[in-house]
Amino acid sequence: MEKLLLIGIDTRSMLNSALKLDYEIFSTSYFSSSDTPQIKNQKIILNEQENQSCGIFEDQFNSANILEISKDYLDDVDYIIPISGISPSDFSNKHKKKILGTKDVENIEDKYRFYKKIKDEFLTPKSFNVTDIDEAFEISENYEDIQFILKPLQGSGGYDINLIDNEKELQFNDGEFILQEYIPGISLSSSLLASKNDAKTIINTRLLTQHDFEKNNSFIYVGNILPLTNESVMADVRDIDEINSEMEIASEKLAQKFNLIGSNGVDYILNENGLYVIEINPRIQGTFECVEKSLGINMLDAHIKACQGEIIEIPKPKYYSYKKIIYSPNRNKFEKIDLNNIYDLPHIGSITEKSEPLLTIIDKDSDFEKLYEKVELTTQKVQKAARKSQLGVK
Repeated sequence: MEKLLLIGIDTRSMLNSALKLDYEIFSTSYFSSSDTPQIKNQKIILNEQENQSCGIFEDQFNSANILEISKDYLDDVDYIIPISGISPSDFSNKHKKKILGTKDVENIEDKYRFYKKIKDEFLTPKSFNVTDIDEAFEISENYEDIQFILKPLQGSGGYDINLIDNEKELQFNDGEFILQEYIPGISLSSSLLASKNDAKTIINTRLLTQHDFEKNNSFIYVGNILPLTNESVMADVRDIDEINSEMEIASEKLAQKFNLIGSNGVDYILNENGLYVIEINPRIQGTFECVEKSLGINMLDAHIKACQGEIIEIPKPKYYSYKKIIYSPNRNKFEKIDLNNIYDLPHIGSITEKSEPLLTIIDKDSDFEKLYEKVELTTQKVQKAARKSQLGVK
């Protein structure tokens, strides 16, 4: 039996799908929620324990640590599927050959290189590569009619993105950043499958950030709703069928341009000026379970088949599906919550710090309004439980 390694921040959802396939499964991850399947060949960095804090993810996570604990597995397995949190560029050439998915990602993950590759062909925000905060402000001041955001040159999940204003107290960590034109509008995403010779959009989705719910300046990823319809876009837009078609065409062109393989995603922002290409996610996306629930397919199987040259027949959506990540409203000690649509659950008694990911709501329904109401009701119940189990400030 061939051996398959899943490696990344959180492998729970992929493990559930992998265990239905004919492989010997290996897994290394940063998180291990209490609902993560337990398998023989499994290594986890964050060992959650009662009365102990899970810490601050941004301060503690390092992809090099996952590679380090994976050393034995990397040599032993036949195939490797990197998930969010680790890049194909992190692997040695020897192990990179085993990757099922897009391997050459340098012109994708470097946001400025990506901008230069697409700026003459696609509508995309004006962007500059900057190395210090003074340079960022100087460029910003030269474009008085444009508002800019500052984001890491490489990164995902919407972390460390800041609006540039006249305040020069903005934190600027070591490393390179990209200064990018801020495009107000509706965040969208396209999920596609690509083989060596073909590419096909699976489904389009409404991409959600904290800004959508709290109307603040946070661009951290919160979830998705799919498929993309007049209801799920949750905004007054022009012809939704035309928007879906534009996304499909652009995503499939980008797949060919960047030699994407397997399951990949493309993020967009839509406003009155058109559809802006923001970035490519050259890996299995956070929409993984939503796609499975909506289409009734095994996404990991579809990804592997695409990598091996076969793009499956894409069925029409049977349900709307909604994923919403709940970030902890306070510092709290997790207690059991009796709900059937919550996932990525902390271990009972472990401590989640304020603003860290607490759990994920995932649900489906053929009626969008009913689905939205269910997820919002679950949100309220989870937040109430978090307030009940609140701890004092550390």
